[in-house]
Amino acid sequence: MSGLYIMMTICSRKNMPEFVSYYKKNKIKTGNISLGRGTASSSVLDYLGLEDDEKGIHAAVVTTESWNIIKNGLLSELQIDIPGKGIVFIIPMSSVGGKKELGFMIEGQQFEREEESGLKDTKYELIIAIANYGYNTQVMKAAQDGGAAGGTVLHGKGVGMKRAEQFLGVSLVSEKEVILIVARSEQKNSIMNSIMEKAGVTSKAGTIVFSLPVTSTAGLRSIEDI
Repeated sequence: MSGLYIMMTICSRKNMPEFVSYYKKNKIKTGNISLGRGTASSSVLDYLGLEDDEKGIHAAVVTTESWNIIKNGLLSELQIDIPGKGIVFIIPMSSVGGKKELGFMIEGQQFEREEESGLKDTKYELIIAIANYGYNTQVMKAAQDGGAAGGTVLHGKGVGMKRAEQFLGVSLVSEKEVILIVARSEQKNSIMNSIMEKAGVTSKAGTIVFSLPVTSTAGLRSIEDI
């Protein structure tokens, strides 16, 4: 049996192509890349001999088996234990909207479905919708129709999108918007189904949606509390 995880990679922007190439070699063909910047002070960077540069944030779906292989290679091939090389970690997934979409994201990886995430008593879920650029309003309207209160939009670039037409029968652009929505667990299915129905992968928005368990929150109120 296999688990599903979001694998997050944070590294220097200039090192990102090395990671993407390594992942592709290990059958991680689909992902999303966003840009960020580190927050370490100049004195800490000087002490570690590091540069203050832009960071790349890569997100991809991996199975338990794939992660075990990739983790070993990150140490032996990419030497990720060297300071400043980067960091990679995984987060358990709760669900994915659509079997075809799941197949697209993990194509080539060994996977035998098991029950949803073992974190079953979580009160909230983080819903992540990855849409074609310019369609975040359509996605948020669909999410709100399903019960969502609001969300946050990030800009990114898709990896492996050229395979979508062959695999899903639709064309997906590389430029992406990532919409983050925190919702109550009991609202998750309604929100995800609404996004899939009104802004899903077969629409112009081309949205792929999945969720992650949230173990604790602060400063979050439901619609009925406002």
